[in-house]
Amino acid sequence: MRVLITGGTGFIGRRLTHAARQKAWEVYVLTRRPDAPAARGLAALGARLLLGDVTVRETVKAALEVARPDIFFHNAGWYELGIPRRAQRQMRAVNVEGTEHALALAAEAGVRRTVYTSTTTALGDTGGVVADESFERRTPELSAYEKTKTAAHRLARHHQDAGEAVVIACPAQVVGPGDHSPFGIMARLYARRRMPPVAWAPEGVFTFAHVDDVAAGLLALGQRGRVGETYFLAGHRLSLRQLMGVWEATLGRRPVRIWLPRPLAMLQGSALGPLLRLFGQPAFLSTEVVRSGYVSFQYSSHKVEAELGVRFRPADEAWRDTLISEATA
Repeated sequence: MRVLITGGTGFIGRRLTHAARQKAWEVYVLTRRPDAPAARGLAALGARLLLGDVTVRETVKAALEVARPDIFFHNAGWYELGIPRRAQRQMRAVNVEGTEHALALAAEAGVRRTVYTSTTTALGDTGGVVADESFERRTPELSAYEKTKTAAHRLARHHQDAGEAVVIACPAQVVGPGDHSPFGIMARLYARRRMPPVAWAPEGVFTFAHVDDVAAGLLALGQRGRVGETYFLAGHRLSLRQLMGVWEATLGRRPVRIWLPRPLAMLQGSALGPLLRLFGQPAFLSTEVVRSGYVSFQYSSHKVEAELGVRFRPADEAWRDTLISEATA
């Protein structure tokens, strides 16, 4: 099997590339920096690196011509909350324009199946219900990331409606060692005894999936996913209060002593976001991050489990693996 992967050096992409190589597939990875440590690590696994950028149409086209893939995984994306306004245009270029380049060129090249990694965030708050793939967005977007991924998800659906061989994968909140999301950063701080003992939105609900299970799900979609369909790679649900209980049970320390009221949490985010960026850090505490905690992101993996046999470990197990790995790193 010949596959081309964009975003192969990212959090999900590294696991996807590794899983594909374990199947002895011939793997090509489009990367902006073949000399970076993550890219060199993929090359050591036997992946072939191709220089390119999803925002540059000609490089995507060239990669497709070289790889001639049976399956094209368009996994590249910019996931970050709290970015400054000046960076939002570039995020759109990566998440929206890059998706259009990838899907349009894959169709031109006659790729047998393209798997686009979207996100359940593109569908937004479910309003307390556990949603399946028929769910449509009901609420406004809460961040620049959410806006761009919503737009890219709609683009992917347009390509499906045009009869192109596209499968849409929607991971929920993906966790695991090395996670660079606000959840991952806070978990790393907690595991290393650096997390302040405050949080917000205790009744916010998220659906968590381990990154290795998501990678396995993407491979299954590449092999057997139905063209024109969307699949949630969602995992299992926890409220933020329940999540803090899992963290405490795992490492034996109470992570949160004070749940901030929403106005105070927003004030904290508005003050700390710019300060973190000033010191060259991701704004894992920002108004976007705080706002995005007061949600009910509840999604079901029943479809992918029933059709393709994909399984997701329980959320507490996924988080135990993450925290123990971070604590011993």
